[in-house]
Amino acid sequence: MLTLNETHDVSLTSWVTSANSKNTDFPIQNLPFAIFRRKDNNESFRAGVAIGNQVLDLAGVSHTTIASGRSREALETLCDDTLNRFMGLGFEHWSSLRQALSKALRSGAPEEAELSGCLIAMDDVEYQLPCQIGDYTDFYTSIYHATSIGSMFRPDNPLPPNYKWIPIGYHGRASSVAVSGQNFHRPCGQTKAPDADTPSFGPCNRLDYELEMGIFIGPGNALGEPITLDQADQHVFGLCLFNDWSARDIQAWEYQPLGPFLAKSFASTVSPWIVTLEALIPYLTSFERPPGDPQPLPYLDSRKNRQQGSIDIQLSAHLLTRQMDQEGSSPAKLSQSSFRHSYWTINQMVAHHTVNGCNLKPGDLFGSGTQSGPEPEAAGSLMELSRGGKKPLSLPNGETRTFLEDGDTVIFKGWCEKAGHARIGFGEVLATILPAQTVLPARTDIGE
Repeated sequence: MLTLNETHDVSLTSWVTSANSKNTDFPIQNLPFAIFRRKDNNESFRAGVAIGNQVLDLAGVSHTTIASGRSREALETLCDDTLNRFMGLGFEHWSSLRQALSKALRSGAPEEAELSGCLIAMDDVEYQLPCQIGDYTDFYTSIYHATSIGSMFRPDNPLPPNYKWIPIGYHGRASSVAVSGQNFHRPCGQTKAPDADTPSFGPCNRLDYELEMGIFIGPGNALGEPITLDQADQHVFGLCLFNDWSARDIQAWEYQPLGPFLAKSFASTVSPWIVTLEALIPYLTSFERPPGDPQPLPYLDSRKNRQQGSIDIQLSAHLLTRQMDQEGSSPAKLSQSSFRHSYWTINQMVAHHTVNGCNLKPGDLFGSGTQSGPEPEAAGSLMELSRGGKKPLSLPNGETRTFLEDGDTVIFKGWCEKAGHARIGFGEVLATILPAQTVLPARTDIGE
């Protein structure tokens, strides 16, 4: 069902003129979804679609006559303050609404008179999480990241023995996922220096970002009923940018033997706009294993997955320090990679996650794991770029970084672009680090 159709036509233009800009993230061929409201306004949050530098208010569109049948049913769910009901409708409803919106927003469309009053400038809106996230699973799908991190601790055998056989993941903390624009405090926790006899408690000193993609689930599956590999894309609503912050020093002490805990649960940030899988069809590409690597087990392998399992999404990480902000300087670009380098596909993540009968629900979130490329400069974290803090990065204004400092703002951007197809962008995801909150006082009443 993921095939090119008229909504992908590169020649389409919109009567929303900003959508026709060559470098816009949100042309008429994109039409991603978010939950928004006007700034400084107590009105309800509701669903919107990005078109150029405008947000199309879908609650307003629901009062027009542009939709019927499945697209009308879809619109009726988009007055909610989350996308969960819409996500649960499934591909046919999503696609029907996409087609209706595409036709109504095209240059010369008679619906312009009806819809022009439903546009709100992006500069005038604020966002909340696009859906209620019931569960969150973070994967580890970049073999370049896994090898780079592993080589710092296990130089002779950097990859876990199961890495090339299963999509490794762990269950994360959904309650601390927030939308772009958040400020969060530097986390505190236990750390242990290599030469120390006992651990200590205090603020994290090795705070890091992780350049990831977020994958939102649409219709779920019944408990006990796995989703097959070739049906998995029917259960994926869309993708966003995702920063899964990490406290590397806390993580080093706590992760054995059960994996990440407090080092990962203090904050994760998603971009507001979810780009649907249908919008990304032009950028589906072949998935291939390197020669000599084991081929996936049968439940993780198919002709369809090999032909179009990967997605060529460009990803870049940028840093705006407090000093840069005060100087009026632009953020410094730290790295750029592509989601096509992922060792496991989205369909493989979904199929493996449910093969034991685990049930997914609309709005569940997957993190792809840090997306690093094959070159050192394509690393998706400071841990890699600074070689564990041993090689400071030089910034354009003369500052250096090994890990993040208070006041730093990290910005991710993502886009798809190639000849013969419209540029499809994700906007950006950003968040700023605040100083740690007051450290908990020591007990003084022991033994009294």
